[in-house]
Amino acid sequence: MIDIQIDDDFLEFVDDVRLQAVARSALQACLPAADIDVSVVITTADAVQRLNRRYRGVDAPTDVLSFPAIVPNQAEADPFVPAGEPAPWLGDIVIAFPVAQAQAAAAGHSPAEEILLLTIHGLLHLAGYDHDTPAQKGAMWQLQTRLLMRHGLSHVKPTEA
Repeated sequence: MIDIQIDDDFLEFVDDVRLQAVARSALQACLPAADIDVSVVITTADAVQRLNRRYRGVDAPTDVLSFPAIVPNQAEADPFVPAGEPAPWLGDIVIAFPVAQAQAAAAGHSPAEEILLLTIHGLLHLAGYDHDTPAQKGAMWQLQTRLLMRHGLSHVKPTEA
């Protein structure tokens, strides 16, 4: 299940049916055999800034935050889930709509398309992908690009701040 929560102010800008399809596709690409749940929250920049400050020590808004329910392949994360297997709840993705909207305007695509990119990006983080090193970034960006292309979004490129 993919639980999508959109603040009322942003409902008209987000196609929740397409968001569901893209999120499901990204989950299947990352964890094909897993039956897992995830939430995607579209909210304000202030709400994301508060989360960023609390959990990352960064007092600034950002485009997307991923909160994994478990650390992939780490048995100590949940004693009821065998090592290497995902938990039924993969985690939460929180997207700041105003930041996504500004990034979309700068990149020349729609806010809805930016939301889809950020959802894919957040799901990849939840699945254990990262971009801390050039090798990690290459693997993550390759899969992200493949998923964007699968959904007719090859023109949408990630913003790096």
